[in-house]
Amino acid sequence: MRLTSDSGDIIILLGGRTGRDGCGGATGSSKVHTEQSIEVCGAEVQKGNAPTERKLQRLFRRPEVSRLIKKCNDFGAGGVSVAIGELAAGLQVDLDKVPKKYAGLDGTELAISESQERMAVVIDPKDVPEFMKYADEENLEATEVAVVTKEPRLVLQWRGKDIVNLSRAFLDTNGAHQECTVSVDIPTEEENPLKKVASVKAEEALEQGDEKAAWLAVLSDLNVCSQKGLVEMFDASIGAASVFMPYGGRYQLTETQAMVAKLPMAGTDASDTVTMMSYGFDPYLSSWSPYHGAIYAVLTSIAKIVAAGGEHKKIHFTFQEYFRRMTEEPSRWSQPFAALLGAFDAQLGFGLASIGGKDSMSGTFNHIDVPPTLVSFAVDVAKQDEILTPELKQAGDALVLFSVPKDEYDIPVYKETMEVFDLVTEQIRSGKARAAYVLDANGIPAAVAKMGFGNGLGARIFDEVTTEELFANRIGDILVEMTEEDAAALVESDAYDEVSTNIWKIGTVTDGVFAHGGARITQAEALASWKAPLDRVFPALSKESSDAEVKSSDHAAGKVYVCKNKVAKPTVFIPVFPGTNCEYDSARAFARAGAKPVVRVFKNRSAEDIRESAEVFAKEIGQAQIIMFPGGFSAGDEPDGSAKFFATAFRNEKLKEAVTRLLQERDGLALGICNGFQALIKLGLVPYGEIVGQTENSPTLTFNTINRHISKMAYTRVVSNLSPWLQKAELGGVYCSPASHGEGRFVASAEVLEQLYQNGQIATRYCDLDGKVSMDEEWNINGSMGAVEGITSPDGRCFGKMAHAERRDASVAINIYGEQDLKIFESGVAYFL
Repeated sequence: MRLTSDSGDIIILLGGRTGRDGCGGATGSSKVHTEQSIEVCGAEVQKGNAPTERKLQRLFRRPEVSRLIKKCNDFGAGGVSVAIGELAAGLQVDLDKVPKKYAGLDGTELAISESQERMAVVIDPKDVPEFMKYADEENLEATEVAVVTKEPRLVLQWRGKDIVNLSRAFLDTNGAHQECTVSVDIPTEEENPLKKVASVKAEEALEQGDEKAAWLAVLSDLNVCSQKGLVEMFDASIGAASVFMPYGGRYQLTETQAMVAKLPMAGTDASDTVTMMSYGFDPYLSSWSPYHGAIYAVLTSIAKIVAAGGEHKKIHFTFQEYFRRMTEEPSRWSQPFAALLGAFDAQLGFGLASIGGKDSMSGTFNHIDVPPTLVSFAVDVAKQDEILTPELKQAGDALVLFSVPKDEYDIPVYKETMEVFDLVTEQIRSGKARAAYVLDANGIPAAVAKMGFGNGLGARIFDEVTTEELFANRIGDILVEMTEEDAAALVESDAYDEVSTNIWKIGTVTDGVFAHGGARITQAEALASWKAPLDRVFPALSKESSDAEVKSSDHAAGKVYVCKNKVAKPTVFIPVFPGTNCEYDSARAFARAGAKPVVRVFKNRSAEDIRESAEVFAKEIGQAQIIMFPGGFSAGDEPDGSAKFFATAFRNEKLKEAVTRLLQERDGLALGICNGFQALIKLGLVPYGEIVGQTENSPTLTFNTINRHISKMAYTRVVSNLSPWLQKAELGGVYCSPASHGEGRFVASAEVLEQLYQNGQIATRYCDLDGKVSMDEEWNINGSMGAVEGITSPDGRCFGKMAHAERRDASVAINIYGEQDLKIFESGVAYFL
């Protein structure tokens, strides 16, 4: 809700402190940049603070907090002057109260700094104490900095003086009226990229009659080739809400074209509603004609939503615009004018509106201009059972192309295009479409190859499809996989008759080979061309990856530790430190399994906060049966390595004693995942079963061999049933869980590894799809010694693992193949029953 700000209401600034970073950021997006900019414009770039951002997220997720907030703004362009200045007609802001990162900032800097991770909220005076209490609970700094006044004026005070005192009427004028003359450049038909083969090398190969070389040239084009090594640097599974992982199929190689995520719900509540977002932009088309580029950006963003299972009728857009710097020269305004006209035409044609956007007019460095850029982001909502994944499913299926009809000016015929989209949606909703993918300028070869890579499938394109048609620019067309029977039924339907000229069956799915006419490309050849171009820049595997065999056999424990202190509903204590980001997922997983999760934030803004937090944590551990260390980046994990905050706090005597009593006197359990596993290792809870710290002979977790963050699904084999945490899992079973870490490589001496192996303390190992334990980094994603993914204490009650078993839910990661439910949370609860 967004209520009215009333006179006397208090403005509270919470989150990060204010510094000089971001001063001039807003104006910097529209000014000239030269070689000198790097020396004089450094302060215009804001510095992020992820742990503080997480604290803000936690605070705003609390319903009791959101009900107190009448209005709020984040701190973007303009800093305090805008973020607070927009909240009410009349405001008196005391800049001296604004928390600072360091001394020396003057009033102007305090007013315009765009330092990030800050929020301004409007609170009724009677609710201020309660709001401040909640902010304190979340370890957030909150300060009263302004008050809403009856007189409609913006007043900024610094050191007791007014440095800004402006009437709201003046501010509401939106500045001086400006006009300019525009001279629009008309594109030439000869340079029309819609009539050309996108890849220059592919075009050259086709001129020489070598279609196979043309296929491989398309796949190795920088606009087509794999970006997997880059994509895996970003966490794709946090929140246990990602319906799509970025790459899907058995081999995680078919890239998705839309973001699909479930609505986050508190506790064990679930929603079947998903949000969807896609984008459209072709820089080559936009450079030729910004008008056509904007239209096809909108079209492509819609098509990707439709292919993923959304419905075009409900879409809205947000546009990202980026153009060369404007001057008084009329021709310099041609590009944004034409692009906005094109976007407007597409909105009218599809009957859909843009409701947001962001622009920048500083795309010029000396005399170098950026390409005219208008990116369309399409946003939609759908039901989770309506979503379709893009990877090819089965050899023998038909490939049906739904193409976009165009007029003589290469503009989509909107009415007929929407009829095509409606028919695609009908095939998806009826379950007849098994996969769908949106084509681009690179035509059929790029799309069908990407669809096939995920499950190792190929395609035979019919000879009736000419080579020219095969490699033609097909931006916005949708390729759909259907059974032969459903494809035949489509041709016989009444809906087909209305758009039959735009639908044709072009081929069949095959086992791993791409073929057309006399050209035949094996899966290995296609993948090699697709992966090679960026592999040196963003490698997917390190040079240390090998196919060496790992000594491994399943350990069947003779007996499992039995709990003597039974509890009907065990309590799980989940501590949250700065940087923790998996507490919601962990709590939900335990609640779903039947436990009572208790989540507490460790406050560290003062010595008193730390003492108070230690008391609270010790008390909660004393009342719990399980302690769970969740994932995240404890204190940013810099510079002393992962989980340092976790480990330091739990070496406190009170906390150490509480954990010891939990384990030794009450038969308690301990679990640590990812950052939590690193905490267990640093404390010694694994592999020793007690807090003893680490010695030079202790195992540890260090940087992944690829020396970067990895986010992908990891396959692990349960190799020991010693632990109570794995009693509901299958010994020898293969489970698939999201991994997301930068320091997950398990390292130990040969003697320690052998001892853990003999004791059955190696609980889980990285393996391939068939359960073969492997050192190949395609499967052993971080290069762990012995392919170790998880270990336990000697009696199995403390369990640490890297892959996020808590990031599992219905309709999550649906483009990933394999069993995702390791049942460790259910096993932990059952231990006490």
